[in-house]
Amino acid sequence: MTATSSLSACPACVAAPAAEALAEAEAAPKDAHIMLSLPTIHCAACLSKVEAALNADPRVQSARVNLTAKRVAIDAAPETDPAEMISRITDAGFEAHELDATALSATTTDQAGRDLLMRLAVAGFAAMNVMLLSVAVWSGAEGATRDLFHWISAAIVIPATGFAALPFFRNAWRALRVGSLNMDVPISLAILLAIGTSLWETALSGEHAYFDAAITLTFFLLTGRYLDHRTRSVARSAAEELAALEVPRAWRVSDAGEKQVPVAELAAGDLIRVRPGGRLPVDGIVTEGHSELDRSLLTGETRPVAAAPGMAVSAGEVNLTGPMTVRATAVGRDSSLARMADLVAVAESGRSNYTSLADRAAKLYAPGVHILSALAFLGWLLWAGDLRVALNIAAAVLIITCPCALGLAVPAVTTAASGRLFRRGLLIKDATALERLAEVDTVVFDKTGTLTAGDPTPGDLSHITRRDLGIARALAEGSAHPLSRALALRLAEMGIPAVADLDDRRELPGFGAEATWQGRPVRLGRAGWVGAEAGDGTEAWLRIGDGDPLRIPFYDAMRDGAREAVAGLQKMGLHVALVSGDTAPAVARCAAELGIEDWQAGALPADKAARIQAFGTKGARVLMVGDGLNDTGALAAAHASLSPASALDAARVASDIVLLGNSLAPLPEAVSTARRAVRRIRENFTIATWYNIIAVPLAVAGLCSPLIAALAMSASSITVSLNALRLR
Repeated sequence: MTATSSLSACPACVAAPAAEALAEAEAAPKDAHIMLSLPTIHCAACLSKVEAALNADPRVQSARVNLTAKRVAIDAAPETDPAEMISRITDAGFEAHELDATALSATTTDQAGRDLLMRLAVAGFAAMNVMLLSVAVWSGAEGATRDLFHWISAAIVIPATGFAALPFFRNAWRALRVGSLNMDVPISLAILLAIGTSLWETALSGEHAYFDAAITLTFFLLTGRYLDHRTRSVARSAAEELAALEVPRAWRVSDAGEKQVPVAELAAGDLIRVRPGGRLPVDGIVTEGHSELDRSLLTGETRPVAAAPGMAVSAGEVNLTGPMTVRATAVGRDSSLARMADLVAVAESGRSNYTSLADRAAKLYAPGVHILSALAFLGWLLWAGDLRVALNIAAAVLIITCPCALGLAVPAVTTAASGRLFRRGLLIKDATALERLAEVDTVVFDKTGTLTAGDPTPGDLSHITRRDLGIARALAEGSAHPLSRALALRLAEMGIPAVADLDDRRELPGFGAEATWQGRPVRLGRAGWVGAEAGDGTEAWLRIGDGDPLRIPFYDAMRDGAREAVAGLQKMGLHVALVSGDTAPAVARCAAELGIEDWQAGALPADKAARIQAFGTKGARVLMVGDGLNDTGALAAAHASLSPASALDAARVASDIVLLGNSLAPLPEAVSTARRAVRRIRENFTIATWYNIIAVPLAVAGLCSPLIAALAMSASSITVSLNALRLR
């Protein structure tokens, strides 16, 4: 009865509960998917600490750190605030910035590489089986047995080649369709001619078929193509990374109160509340609140800037100490961050016009091969009057001149050089990076975070008593200011205990921290606020009661290996320059310490890119080394570029090379290795040229069958690969 009643029920009644369940599921709040950039992580221990800190929050369902991309993907309970996740990571000792996941590429898998590897495996497996059959033919199989083996070989090779060689056929067809030639046109013709003549010979019960030559040729060519692919980066566009750094949400202030809205809904004139630790989503004017701004990612300036009503602020700056209300003047594509992304995109498109050595060789090689094969075919057809002989010789010429060695000349070397540099802590991201790096004659460095560590470090404190330092530590520990955090950490390392009897502690955004100690006011902060005269460098001041203000200097320590890198590059004869957005005194001190005579301070992002272009107009080939958002335009505009692993995502993506370690010392070796790599590439071209000079006349003279041509081609490829391995 139950079954019968179920079947007799109307479809609407059956579907109603399912529809209600679906509606409830859609109405339920969705889990939060948060993507954060982690520019300061560098090892597996960092990865574990970040994941442990996030997973300790009961709202976090999963947290997965990608060490290569330097980001973390968080799945959390609905309505989880990304700021709270950032706070947890900050408490664990790491820097974090929110990324807009929708602005990033939907996929990061290397589909093209896997596709090539699969085709390479098919070609290799087929080649092994066909070679086994060929051994039987070479051993003296005749008549029907020989024909059977040839037909079995055809049954293996035709579908295997049709699948494995498809990338060559596609590229050749695209070129021919627009009336041009590329390396894949002679490759495709050689494969098709080898199979075509082999089928003809087999159908006529001929002695020779060259199915083994066709599939072996495909295998070697795919090996070169895969090596070439391995040297290329699958990184996203730097402009895309900059767009992802734009804050995806903001707190808009209206008569009804504060409401969190997508940044896309903001318009010029809106009032926006920016909390301490938040990144500004728009360009605007401060209307309410006092705070300090960290502009180091945009301008490279290490000293926080005081913000007060009436001050202009830019998207991407970080609010440090106090809440502010900002009236938007430019949003979306009109903001300064978006203009910087446009600057990077323009520079990237210009650099993509660089033509590699292999591409330049292909322009001359491809037409020459076709002309030579056609002349051989016509000459033998007229001389011997035998179409089979003419086709066999034309196929042999195409195979023996097939650009396998030429195709391996570059990727074999770049793979060997990339492996050598990777062991030295340098990751090559771009296929032509080594060629461009070998051509540089000028190196331009950023300062903050590149030549220096990028973190403020307290200087000499010997003029301050332990008691006063204890008061300073107590004040610093109650402040979120970067200088206060650095001071508290240094005093803790020195074993200076914080005094315990401070009363009425509070922080005044934009000025500093103050309290009462034994009935006397104590202050730690800006010079003018404590009654001192400001100096040139980065500093904080401590004043206890009516006593004299005590200066606490801060400096940005040199990055490990900076001196060795600059000295090594100068010894190689390269011109070294320093271009920074920091203040003139700070840049001058850094330049003097490193022995750099050519330096520029106060450079905006557009100024840095313009300086790179100015070098280029004078004929210089520039290597740009930088780490911040303010460097991305210059990195993309330079002839070659390098970023430390600690750099922001956008800077690393804009670069051709990433320095995986903390030391800059391997930089001169990178240049010298690149120069050696280019010499090896040219040597490989020479080897390939001499091989053709010797082998082509033999093929044209009819002294090489297509099989011998394939073996000769393979020998030249192995020679080129062995020469490339000398770099290792």
